[in-house]
Amino acid sequence: MIVLCIINNHTLISINSIAAKDTLLIAFYFLQTLLQKVPSRKKHKIIMKQASLMNSFFIRVKHFVPNITFGHPVVESLRKQLGQDPFFDMHMMVSRPEQWVKPMAVAGANQYTFHLEATENPGALIKDIRENGMKVGLAIKPGTTVEYLAPWANQIDMALVMTVEPGFGGQKFMEDMMPKVHWLRTQFPSLDIEVDGGVGPDTIHKCAEAGANMIVSGSAIMRSEDPRSVISLLRSVCSEAAQKRCLDR
Repeated sequence: MIVLCIINNHTLISINSIAAKDTLLIAFYFLQTLLQKVPSRKKHKIIMKQASLMNSFFIRVKHFVPNITFGHPVVESLRKQLGQDPFFDMHMMVSRPEQWVKPMAVAGANQYTFHLEATENPGALIKDIRENGMKVGLAIKPGTTVEYLAPWANQIDMALVMTVEPGFGGQKFMEDMMPKVHWLRTQFPSLDIEVDGGVGPDTIHKCAEAGANMIVSGSAIMRSEDPRSVISLLRSVCSEAAQKRCLDR
């Protein structure tokens, strides 16, 4: 299942095929703003064709990082335009994630992903997100140990391991984050685990083999002359790794 997603003024494609339990979600994130002259219209059409079945949106909100983006008014607008079917996941890179839970829920968000480093009381925030009718995602920056996330793993729906420092696209993939993914997959086999940052054809095997079932890729697709083939490669590698994990159990 291929889905089209939006992250602030960027576009994201997700592919949902098989995962931790039986589902794999690959999120293709490509920098495509209305102000950019690239990618070409032809390339854009190719990627849009790959995302012809739209049912999920990922919206990244930034304040925890230096650059600025938008918030719940855009979510509300998208929900009104697209109806109730799309799934909206909010990656909240904000310094006080508690203050945006209710506005995002009212606006129509389905999942609220916050950074563990940005709150002093993760348990209370998880409870508040649940009480507002949303699923819970928990993200950690490269400098945060995975053991810091572990106490909350059974209370969340998704763990996000950043493979670059959050805030800017086009950074180099941090391979030393893969032990975090592997440890989470071993300890919490049914948990959705996402990696975000520097993921492309040269690094996808490491992510998939470590146990990630939610993959975000941006520059690797948009800078490619053949985005269709890149998307196909990322999908096939992750599908094979997920199937192998199922057979090994």
